[in-house]
Formats: sequence, structure tokens, C-alpha cells
Amino acid sequence: MRRYIFYHLLTCVAALLGMVSCNSQTKPANKNNNSATPGKVKAASTKYTEGKDYVEYTRARVLDKAGFSQPVEAFSLLIPKAWKFDGDIIWTPPGAPCAGNNLRVKATSPDGRFIFEMLPNLAWNFDPLQGQVNQSQGNSTYCSYGQPMNAEPYFKNVFARNELGNPEVISVKENPGGVQAMEENNAKSRQELMSYGASQVNYYPSAIYANVKWENGTEGIVLCGINIIEGTIPNIYNGSSSKIYTTSATERVVFVFPAGERDKAENMLSVIMGSIRTNTSWKKTVDDFWLSVRQQSNIAHVGRIKMNDELTRQMGENAIKKGQQNLNNMDANMRSWEASQQSGDRIHTNFIKAIREVENYRDETGKIELSSGYDHAWSRSDGSSFIMSNSPSFDPSSVFVDQSWKEMKKVD
Repeated sequence: MRRYIFYHLLTCVAALLGMVSCNSQTKPANKNNNSATPGKVKAASTKYTEGKDYVEYTRARVLDKAGFSQPVEAFSLLIPKAWKFDGDIIWTPPGAPCAGNNLRVKATSPDGRFIFEMLPNLAWNFDPLQGQVNQSQGNSTYCSYGQPMNAEPYFKNVFARNELGNPEVISVKENPGGVQAMEENNAKSRQELMSYGASQVNYYPSAIYANVKWENGTEGIVLCGINIIEGTIPNIYNGSSSKIYTTSATERVVFVFPAGERDKAENMLSVIMGSIRTNTSWKKTVDDFWLSVRQQSNIAHVGRIKMNDELTRQMGENAIKKGQQNLNNMDANMRSWEASQQSGDRIHTNFIKAIREVENYRDETGKIELSSGYDHAWSRSDGSSFIMSNSPSFDPSSVFVDQSWKEMKKVD
């Protein structure tokens, strides 16, 4: 029984690692499920073509609609203006395999030629003493059984074949920035796992970025991170010990683009990934809830997730109140959690640094990381609207006849 409880907790912690600073990526705030649109401006001059001479980005808001009595904003990210956006914060209730939060995010250009997607995290367990399958725990959509594997074999033999339509793999390279980001998260979870009964916990993170091509000529960039957790379980009866393994795919990102437009795709992907910001109030409430669940492994709820004690309930209500107020005042106030780069959000920035570095820019709201593939950046100082361009003569304040646009300065 003790082995089963630790096995379950190991799986839960692994499933929570790598989320958007959540536990381990819902709709944006507007009613049409599209990204928020900045204030109205006059049409741009025909001298400049959007998508060619410049790209305007706007912040899409992702809501947690399942965990609370009313939707709460969980995180946000920049996407090109007019792209269709959809996503969810997914809850798997306590007591179920891989209990915790997961994510699904997808953004598509109006013509359908560019697609950005963050797929849900997956986890699978392996117990050498009991074989790959432990029927006592069961499977779920995001949780199964199998031997551990690193990022490259997982990408080639599982991810590409099963979920990407088996594209031609052009290249696969290691992603040291992604490994570094996972190592930072691993350091935070080791102490908790050992408190559940492990005599030793080892982590084996790996990450890759790959270039692929489909038969129709469409190309893609794939980011993938794998975290293997090895737990050593002591046997208090005979003094021996055994190992169990949980492997989690904590970062699965795909960016699809037309052939011949890789440079443009890399710029857009780096802006999107580097712009992810997590609502710290939502994160703290959710983290505290799942910590309590892991500490009381016998808790199980059916249906909608409920706060499990008065303290957590009150924290949830406070987060809901604050989040709803922020949503109502979205166009008037800039949230501090969007203006700053949260340490937990850097996992996504580090993943795309293997493709393209980022630059630090500053406007009236603070500092933000944007793709180094652009020479110029402008903002409306609302935290939600940015324009990136490589054209030295393009000036949105003149083109759009809108003096709210100010060029951002590069900073260290």
C-alpha cells in the first residue's frame, strides 16, 4: 500500500511539472473567443502590408473555467492580431490518474497557413517489479504506462508518428535552454517527493527542437521536453530498495507554416513563446490546492473541483474577485504580472532560445522579451498591443495615424 501511495504521488507531481507556471497551458476575454483587440485606429496605408512589412501582436487571455465558481484568468500570451485563438485549462480531479492541471492552446492565422499549438502534457509510469502495466491505478487520457525514454526517441517514435501525422524529419537538435528550465523546476519538487517516502529522487531531463515537413509541402518547428523522474523506494521490512520511473512530456509545441517562410515563422514563434505570463494569484491558489491534495492522498472529489478547506476556499474567492475585477478593467489597467517576466514562465522562453534569441525591450509598462529577429518594436503601453517590423521607414504612429504607438527601446 505504501508503494502504491508513493507511486500515485510521484505520478501526480510529475504531471504537474512543466505547466505554464501552473502545476505540472480557456478562452480569451472577449465574447467571440478571439484575442482582445486594441483600441480602434484608422486603416494602414497601402504602402505597407501587414504580415510582410510588420506584424501586430495582441494579448490573448486564457481563462480557467473549470476550477472555480466563475471563470478566472490563468495566463496570457501574445499572438498575431486577427488570429483565431482557442484553449483550455484542463482539470483532472483528485483520486484520478495524473490528477492535476493540464492545458491546450491553439492559434491559427485567418488563412489557416500558420498554426501555433501547445498540446497537453503526458505522463507514463514504469515499475520494473510489476512490469509496464499496473492495473490497480488505471489509465487516463493524459496518463499511461510505458518504459522511460528521452526527448529524441519520444519525438521520433511516438509524438511525430501518432500526433503529427508522421511528417518527414528534416533535423533534430538538442535544446540546452529547455533542459535548463526543467532542471530549475526539478530542484523545487525534489524535496516534496522525498517527503512522501523516497530515499532518493533523480531527474533526467532532455529537450529537442526539430524541423519537419509534410507531404503537402507544409513545414513545421517542433519543441519537445521530456522529464524522467527516478524514485528509490526503501523496503522497511527487509532493508532493500527498488526504483520506479515516471516520464512526463512537459513541453509539446508545434508551429506549422508554409514552405519558404521559416524565418517569419521563427520570429513569430519566439514572440509567442516568450510572451507567456501567468496570473500569480491564480497560480498560488491552484498550487496550494494541489499541495494539500498530495499531502492528503485520500481526498477525492467527483465533478467540479471544490476548495478542500476554509483557507483554500477563501484564497480561491479572493483570486476570483481579483481576477474578475482585472477582467472588467482589462482595457484600462495593466496588470503587474503581465509587465514582469515571472521566473516560472521562463521555461517557454528558454525553449525557443535554441531557435532564436530574444531582446529586452521597455515601454511605459515595464520590460518585455521579444524576438531578436525584428529590428524595431512599438507598443501602445497597454501591455497588450505590440508591432514588430524590420522596415526602417515603418512608423505605426504615422501609418495608423495613432499617436499611442511609441517605439520601444532595447535594454539589457
